[in-house]
Amino acid sequence: MAEEEQEQNLEAIMGLIMNGGNAKSSSFEAIHAAKTGDFETAEAKLKEADHFLTEAHNSQTGMLTDEANGKHAKVTLLTVHSQDHIMNAITFRDLAGEIVDLYKRLDGVKVED
Repeated sequence: MAEEEQEQNLEAIMGLIMNGGNAKSSSFEAIHAAKTGDFETAEAKLKEADHFLTEAHNSQTGMLTDEANGKHAKVTLLTVHSQDHIMNAITFRDLAGEIVDLYKRLDGVKVED
């Protein structure tokens, strides 16, 4: 693999890790805001998490497109770690949305099913 390709692959991997970590952090902040009754901030943090997940998805799509076009990247432990990171962030975001809704219900706020 050429040095330039390795660098592009590393950038995509780091994009997954950073955006996944940011999404998870925003999701956690949403839960904390809901716990204190600040549902406006909670919803904003969930949207922020969704933005980071979209950015991560774009990095991942680039990697998949390269693979489909015959530009095979070497799978390293860092690559696997990045995929684990994004999957955990997605799961945490989904759970955070449910927890925010639960706090809303406990506070008497109508929640759409």
